Amino acid sequence: IQAYPTIKDLAEAKEEEVMKNWQGLGYYSRARNLHHTAQYIYNELQGNFPSTYKEIRMLKGVGDYTAAAISSLAYDLPYAVLDGNVFRILSRFFGIETPIDTSMGKKVFQELANELLDPKRAAKHNQAMMEFAALQCVPKNPNCKICPLQEKCFAYQHNNVQQLPIKSKKTKRRNRYFHYLIISCQENLLIKQRTEKDIWKKLYEFPLIETQKAMNFTTLRENDAFKKIFPTTEIQLEAQSITYKHILSHQIIFAQFYHLKVINFAELKLEHSQIIHQNELERFPIPKLIENYLKEPTNLLSLFSI
Repeated sequence: IQAYPTIKDLAEAKEEEVMKNWQGLGYYSRARNLHHTAQYIYNELQGNFPSTYKEIRMLKGVGDYTAAAISSLAYDLPYAVLDGNVFRILSRFFGIETPIDTSMGKKVFQELANELLDPKRAAKHNQAMMEFAALQCVPKNPNCKICPLQEKCFAYQHNNVQQLPIKSKKTKRRNRYFHYLIISCQENLLIKQRTEKDIWKKLYEFPLIETQKAMNFTTLRENDAFKKIFPTTEIQLEAQSITYKHILSHQIIFAQFYHLKVINFAELKLEHSQIIHQNELERFPIPKLIENYLKEPTNLLSLFSI
């Protein structure tokens, strides 16, 4: 809000600047969607935010929950919100065992939420539902003894509060192994922008080699991807990091950083990379993993001493 007090300010900002301001918050698609939607509202809707559920739902990055929340809280329109908090309180109070992460579950809960909604006080109703679940009907070990709804709560009366709501499947995390090459020549470094459809899209990072399993530098040097980058170039390993474990919602990244010194960038076979002075690095949006690594004084000294 300080950086972009109006939709116009956000719409006219450069995407790289928006991503830098968002750095460290995760879910970077949200920043891109905010930026895109601000440009759409400013350029196509003359800066006027839409005021109907249908129009709001059409904005990029806005789903059913967000559209219902904006419609009801901003305009008091009769749309019931359905988020994790509402799922939880409804499943416990009514004893609904339909999994909340299925199409049938979403339909059942949405119909119930709509039925319970007070259309004349939609904003207060939705806020009350979300706040009650967030403060009282919490996910783990809620204090049901002081709950004003306990007499009619199915889960409390049947002693299965901890079992509700039900999910049909648990999120499985996959392991990924990242090897970051911090390649320097004099006071310059190489960086690349992530453009593929993957995590951290549009953020910058050091040249990366991803492998199927953990490996040390000796083994990494024999990797085809490594040989492709350094076909004939003489390299000097100045320092290497411990393995950093970075946990995301659907994956766990095990990352190592290698500080490599080369005589000349021209001999490297590294497409779409760019050369920057080491002092310029701070102006580029980077993943939290790299930010955390560079925050450690010893790592920063290693970086700038190459």
